[in-house]
Amino acid sequence: MTQHYLDKAYASRDTNVIRSLYDEWASSYDEDIKAQGYATPERAAVTLAEFLDNKDAPIFDIGCGTGLSGEALKKVGFTTIDGGDISAAMLNEARIKGIYRNLLELEVDAPLPFAPGTYTAITAIGVIGPGAAPITLFDTLMHGLGKGGKLLFSLNEKALADRGALGMIHEWTDCGAAILLHAEEGAHLPGINLKSTVYLIEKN
Repeated sequence: MTQHYLDKAYASRDTNVIRSLYDEWASSYDEDIKAQGYATPERAAVTLAEFLDNKDAPIFDIGCGTGLSGEALKKVGFTTIDGGDISAAMLNEARIKGIYRNLLELEVDAPLPFAPGTYTAITAIGVIGPGAAPITLFDTLMHGLGKGGKLLFSLNEKALADRGALGMIHEWTDCGAAILLHAEEGAHLPGINLKSTVYLIEKN
């Protein structure tokens, strides 16, 4: 069942279609995705914990889905996590976990629901790329950070096949507007032999 949903998601570029797909998948998402060995949330959370000592720092987990990323962040000690997603059904599943301080239903292509600098870190774990949000979300998130703010995100192999994915990082780092603190490839969905790279960027 996982492959069915993933194939449909990766094939779509229409955010409303993707939202409907995740609404439909929400009730079985955790079971399905964990069965494939979903590894990126834990890898990402461990990375942030290495670079962010203040575990009470406010974090916004965009594209939080059912809360698997929030679970991973909580497991490494972070205490103040807000989340947002375009799928109301996924948010309902996340709400049950009791991880998030606040959960927001996000509108497609709408501005971020908070002022720049509100959060010490923004996480976008498994969010940018085919089957999810467009690459342009990266710029939006960077503008949502204050000086010294950190963006933790992952790009799977399908996302990295788009040259623009790396270009968006270089646009910020080459001019000194941000520093790349971490980039490491590893397991994403071992069950379907898909890898991802976890990145951490700090805004100057």
